[in-house]
Amino acid sequence: MDNKTLASVLEKNLEQVWNQRNSEIRLQVIESLYEEDCGLFHVNHHIKGYGAINESVSGVLAQMPGDFIFTRLSPVVINNDLGRLIWGVGPKGKPPVQTGMDIVIFEQGRIRSLYVFLD
Repeated sequence: MDNKTLASVLEKNLEQVWNQRNSEIRLQVIESLYEEDCGLFHVNHHIKGYGAINESVSGVLAQMPGDFIFTRLSPVVINNDLGRLIWGVGPKGKPPVQTGMDIVIFEQGRIRSLYVFLD
């Protein structure tokens, strides 16, 4: 896969998974972007599979006000089968209240593992 395609996968993950509050729609997007036995890693937290990732995102979104969205703060960087996306979350159109970084391991153009770091 070329870098532009992999960067697009990371951007879609942020926009269509982490900003999607409808879990049924989100699950469909997860299935299209992630490997079947994919892993999601937060600090001291590791889950595996489409359903578990969907539930984890639901839990994160449930803790945030309804007007909060995730936004990309800088261009995605791809290094072979690794990608990095710097993000912020907060009210739409306002400065983020939290920032972080996603590191993704790709396999055949799909997300194999997603590591989430909070600043």
